[in-house]
Amino acid sequence: MAEGGIRDYHQAKLKAAERLGIHDDASLPRNREIEDALREYQRLFQRGNAESLRLRREAALRALDFFARFDPRLVGPVLEGTADAHSAVLLHLYSDDPEAVPRFLEEHRIPAQPRSRRVRLDRERSHDAPVWLFSAEDLSFDLTVLPRDVLRQAPLSPIDDRPMRRASAAQLRQLLADQEIADFEASGG
Repeated sequence: MAEGGIRDYHQAKLKAAERLGIHDDASLPRNREIEDALREYQRLFQRGNAESLRLRREAALRALDFFARFDPRLVGPVLEGTADAHSAVLLHLYSDDPEAVPRFLEEHRIPAQPRSRRVRLDRERSHDAPVWLFSAEDLSFDLTVLPRDVLRQAPLSPIDDRPMRRASAAQLRQLLADQEIADFEASGG
């Protein structure tokens, strides 16, 4: 995952199992274990990844501000700190009008490709959400549009089935400031 840009945990497990000759699904690691190992691998072997992550977080902040009318939240690898050169900036936007986001993109002349994604709202409910993919600043952006009432309760993470970690623009600003302070202190500043 760290070197090949694979972001689908199931696909990565199948590929690794095939390489290792493992045929027992029970022997495969949990998604959280993979996420932790990926983070450790990046810390040890991909130190240059920090710059890529910072650039993505700064672009995410500009996108959160741009899409402010949709109460956007940053989710996924850019927020979690596991983003690499292949990672898209994943945002959740909230609107009860299914045409509001594509209309907004069109008004701002942003060409986007439509998709859909099944999002688990809780253990019993799922939602087929519209997704819009586009590029800006040489980065990929992935917008998942959810109903406004989902803003109160985060969808479940595909990694560990717990409520997904999300960040508003204010929370991302704080994360960037905290990281800048930590980097300054680590450099002996």
